[in-house]
Amino acid sequence: MELKLALQILIEEYQENIWAVALNKGKLEGIEIDPINEPVRYGSIFYAKVTRIDAALDAAFLDLDGYNAGILFNKDVRTIDENGNACKDCSEAIGKTLHPGDMVAVQAKSAYLANQDSLWLEENKTPRVSMDITLPGRYLIYSAMLHDNIISKRVRNKKLRKRMQKMIASLEDINGFILRAAAAGIQTDILRREAKILRSIWEAFEGEFSGAKPHLVMQGPNSIQRILSDLATKPIESIEIVTMDHYQQIEKWCAVFAPDLMTKITPVELKGSDATKDLALLEYRDVIGQIEALFHDYVLLPCGGNITIEETTALCAVDVNKGSDTRSKLSINTEAAKEISRQLRLRNIGGIIMIDFLRMDKKEQSYLLETLKEEVQNDPCTVQIHGFTKLGLLEATRKRRTPSLNARYDGVTI
Repeated sequence: MELKLALQILIEEYQENIWAVALNKGKLEGIEIDPINEPVRYGSIFYAKVTRIDAALDAAFLDLDGYNAGILFNKDVRTIDENGNACKDCSEAIGKTLHPGDMVAVQAKSAYLANQDSLWLEENKTPRVSMDITLPGRYLIYSAMLHDNIISKRVRNKKLRKRMQKMIASLEDINGFILRAAAAGIQTDILRREAKILRSIWEAFEGEFSGAKPHLVMQGPNSIQRILSDLATKPIESIEIVTMDHYQQIEKWCAVFAPDLMTKITPVELKGSDATKDLALLEYRDVIGQIEALFHDYVLLPCGGNITIEETTALCAVDVNKGSDTRSKLSINTEAAKEISRQLRLRNIGGIIMIDFLRMDKKEQSYLLETLKEEVQNDPCTVQIHGFTKLGLLEATRKRRTPSLNARYDGVTI
């Protein structure tokens, strides 16, 4: 029987990078990092200036803050109709809507890391932005362009969506919000409280969208905020920190969005040689080895089999090998599917993913598909399982929000 989640969150800093790690019974379940060479962070909001229109791409290039550029595709443009409602209409070329010199409020939908040489970064030198701006909370996401309340697309379970639809009906006094999966079962008073906070945050910097000078309006969520927000549906046992600065950051976020976690914040005092090591808290909790394993192109399964993971510029290829295991192919594949889901999440692999499982019949393939669909529900990013190809390969896609683990750790030695 699988152990129930009882997460430990560890917050550390190394080479001026903030690390946030989640453990379940000592096993790595989540990892986030904020590198210092990230001039544009996912979720950051800018008041930007249109510098030029690219008719071939049907996109506008923007000056985000006087230093960094962004690209706004036509499908990410929003206009306001005569009734004051936001419209998404890309039937006309973007050059009909925007012109050089126009000022627009946008949000980064991808990050940008500077001074790096990885293949991911070569393909993503210009961060993508959208005029569809959202503010994430623990249970809700406020959308400035949304007039009704809706359920997150990531909630695919029909019974759960039906239950959450009833919750929306009870929230008639608030609007413009997306209910996250974490909102299921939460009291409406708590949702109303968070809705009021998010709306007040938006109103506080609405006045920043003026003038003719592009600038950063609000920085996107950092690694601490992302990991606490992404794990909102999971029981958290403790949030361990070693510096007062991190304590204050976590305390401030929890006071606003998660008062129930205030008592979980636990300062850890390391003494002697333990306190002087790099990533001392992670070393103390014996996590470094698990993190280092994420940089290998193979994963050993408890059953004796193994998985190989190879990332290329076009796709990620995953191969399941039987090894010395004598169990059935379906049993090995099921164990591999659970670990693959975890590895995609931890390594933050995105794009097209092709998985070569051990050969099975149609009935076994159907069972494995359902298993994998269930496992990826734990992923904070959108993962779609497209099914098996004619060659027997399982095809999936994952839409990540931030650069991969390899890109973020490029040049960092642990």
